[in-house]
Amino acid sequence: MTARPQVSAVRRREVLDALRRGTVPQSGLDLLAVGLDRFASALDDDLATVARGGAAFHAIRGEYGSGKTFFARWLAERAKRAGLATSEVQISETETPLHRLETVYRRLTERLSTSTHQPSALRAIVDSWFYTLEEEVLDTGEVEEDDEAALGRAVDVLMERRLVDVARTTPAFASALRGYRQALAAGDPATAEAVIAWLGGQRSVAASARRAAGVRGDLDHFAALGFLQGLLTVLRDCGHPGLLVVLDETETLQRVRGDVREKGLNALRQLLDEIDAGRFPGLFLVITGTPAFYDGQQGVQRLPPLAQRLATDFTTEPRFDSPRAVQLRLPGFDLASLSELGRTVRDLYAGDARNPQRVTGRVDDGYLAELATAVTGGLGGKVGVAPRLYLRKLIADVLDRVDEFDDFDPRRHYALTVSTAELTEVERNAAAGSADDIELELP
Repeated sequence: MTARPQVSAVRRREVLDALRRGTVPQSGLDLLAVGLDRFASALDDDLATVARGGAAFHAIRGEYGSGKTFFARWLAERAKRAGLATSEVQISETETPLHRLETVYRRLTERLSTSTHQPSALRAIVDSWFYTLEEEVLDTGEVEEDDEAALGRAVDVLMERRLVDVARTTPAFASALRGYRQALAAGDPATAEAVIAWLGGQRSVAASARRAAGVRGDLDHFAALGFLQGLLTVLRDCGHPGLLVVLDETETLQRVRGDVREKGLNALRQLLDEIDAGRFPGLFLVITGTPAFYDGQQGVQRLPPLAQRLATDFTTEPRFDSPRAVQLRLPGFDLASLSELGRTVRDLYAGDARNPQRVTGRVDDGYLAELATAVTGGLGGKVGVAPRLYLRKLIADVLDRVDEFDDFDPRRHYALTVSTAELTEVERNAAAGSADDIELELP
């Protein structure tokens, strides 16, 4: 088994606090990555390819509760450690329809983050880019640092050279960057902020700011991919060799009107074709979806060219799945892996507990297996949807009490109670919609 990394007290508390609230931690997911080691080496190779100016794509496949979102965020942590920027976009029938690429791009910039900047990191990235260009100009020795006019002109020339490929198809991107720089130089932060908003795909930006930047209207579907290309160029120049974009919950396409679904599938096909054509050096695209989305007639199979690109053989046992395949199948949790996750969290908790020996002694491996069985039973035996509730109950109801109270014994003093109010919609469906609390005595 792979050795667990040393964990700081702050990082440990952030992870445990999130799990106690029933949410996915924003960081530290490598501490909880049970069963994902088999993918790590291949994905690290993909990240290295992207960092060298290549591109990569994977489609993550799993039932509800199999950990697709967790997998994507775990991968995002690895990407940030490799220097990449990341963005996670939730595909939504109303908020972020896949066929509206301008909306997808807007959500991408809103969720853009790096290892040092939280969303939205767009302005910080653009500022870093201009700083990098200035440093490059000054390093030539041809311009004096105190000659602001000459420095500005030299930076503009270098900027145009960097964006030549983008400006050929999307000149508005370069114009907006130039307008942003000019607004800063003129001491007009309001216009600069508005131009950055427009560059990020935001709508209803003031007309005065757009005029100052020399751009018109709002970002449209056809310009969105050009803006993505420009963003990749800016990222690469300021020290981020690539961008991981996760399009989560693409299975929502199955629920939209037929013509909208086909437009969304075609937009995805177009994006994959552009990646294959080399238009997006430094892009690592990941989509997530259910098996029904990939295999059903209301999903990918409705567009044969896309189905061909995503085709992957899953007729063999899951243990023989290649981690380099286009589709990566997440097998989800069984009771053994759920118990293993419980052991991981218990040991993490014990590292900061008042009495580590009491925690590991009273919440032993046998009890963790019993609790996993009980929680799963309360959810109709569906292990795949149990991890969130299991970890929340383990930390808040069991570990905290064992650590706080000398005489608390979870086998004697605790009976699992699950209220419908604390369940997600998927968990409520698994629990068969019972309106009553479920009380299960542990063995």
